[in-house]
Amino acid sequence: MSDNKLTAQDTDFSAWYIEAIQKAELMDYAPVRGCIVFRPDGYELWERIQAGLDRRFKETGHRNAYFPMLIPSSFFEKEKEHVEGFNPELPWVTEAGGEKLEEKLALRPTSETMIGYMYSRWIQSYRDLPLLLNQWANVFRWEKRTLPFLRTSEFLWQEGHTAHADEVEAREETRRMLDIYAEFAESEMAMPVWTGQKTPSERFAGAVDTYSIEAMMKDGKALQAGTSHFLGQNFAKGFGIEFLDRDNVRKFVYTTSWGVSTRLIGALVMVHGDDKGIALPPRLAPTQVIMIPIGPPKSREKVMAKCTQVYGELKAAGIRVQSDEREATPGWKFNEWEMRGVPLRLELGPRDVENNQCVLVRRDTGEKMTTSLDNLAVYIAHLLETIQINMFQKALAFRAENSHLHLDTLEELVMHIARAEAAGTNAGWVLGGWCGSDECEMKVREETKFTTRNIPFAPPARKEKCLVCGEKSSQEVWLARAY
Repeated sequence: MSDNKLTAQDTDFSAWYIEAIQKAELMDYAPVRGCIVFRPDGYELWERIQAGLDRRFKETGHRNAYFPMLIPSSFFEKEKEHVEGFNPELPWVTEAGGEKLEEKLALRPTSETMIGYMYSRWIQSYRDLPLLLNQWANVFRWEKRTLPFLRTSEFLWQEGHTAHADEVEAREETRRMLDIYAEFAESEMAMPVWTGQKTPSERFAGAVDTYSIEAMMKDGKALQAGTSHFLGQNFAKGFGIEFLDRDNVRKFVYTTSWGVSTRLIGALVMVHGDDKGIALPPRLAPTQVIMIPIGPPKSREKVMAKCTQVYGELKAAGIRVQSDEREATPGWKFNEWEMRGVPLRLELGPRDVENNQCVLVRRDTGEKMTTSLDNLAVYIAHLLETIQINMFQKALAFRAENSHLHLDTLEELVMHIARAEAAGTNAGWVLGGWCGSDECEMKVREETKFTTRNIPFAPPARKEKCLVCGEKSSQEVWLARAY
């Protein structure tokens, strides 16, 4: 049995994160640089994320398909901006079966090019539109610096790709899918997000407009948790995706793409975890309730009989429950399951059996309560929902406490960051005014290492002047250091 003590978050957040995900057995390092192995709890988190999103996609008319992992190099040349954006990260296959390939093949970094080619074959008439497809797949980006779940050389994700007859419909699709991501993040992950548009320098390679959901981690940094791209006709022209419209004129389609990845697992850990370990929202937790039998050996038979009964009742009610019957002290088990982030602990000892009760302990608050075993499944189901809501409210309060709305100049921003660093605290996020110029955006990055996260659709405050040049602000932007 390993030591569960973790580095404190405020001592070294990165060390805490790596220790937490390894000790909670979400992942382990693979023998290939930048790659990880998903252990069962980590993969089940992804399965639950996948199931929740997949249901939402299908409810909005999307269907799943699968496309090849290997992409011919010539495909990337058809959309120049796209290949320039991804070329440094592309791993290439140049030989197979002991022979050099006539055309080298890339391991997909994303699938716009392959799907664009197939769409050009499938779409002939306005009757074929809209085409609404999604793919669950792995992708490859040869990252120089990696961090498990957040940035790895191979990762899992979904990528939606749609084609439309007109621009309005395509833009509506882009925003609809962003809203689905935001709703999922907040309702299932208990993670508040800001929705907004990326600045031109931050948008997806080859896109006309990129939108994102951005979340604040416990160290005050930002994480881009999902993106949705309006691609206009860029890929349609590159791949000849044309259709015969109702007016008998051939036209290029408008396309979109949108995706989230297994970085959502990292987000869960970094938003909700604490010095005890990870903390998982009940709607996604692989195990919602952990049962700990307590008491001396002479009472074990009676306690275990009641545990078996309670376990069966909770299981029958659809609650994801485990019973830890290992030979270890209760205290060690308490720490172990707190570290693994299980939302609710159920303790049952001989006195509890006599009194027809159990002890419940919440992971989110540490609150300990004694409750009757009668109608226990109903009570626990309600309590799990209470925990889910409370975790969202805690994350929302943390974000509000670390969002700064009253810094109006670059000098004030620099001083704010310096004070935070001197105090050993995080600088959080700053809402700044922006005139829209690349020069002002780059100056913030150069002087502070803060980047523009997005232009929020519903900013919490309005800014009259640009943070950098002092000219009239055309929009507000969230600024933060980011993963």
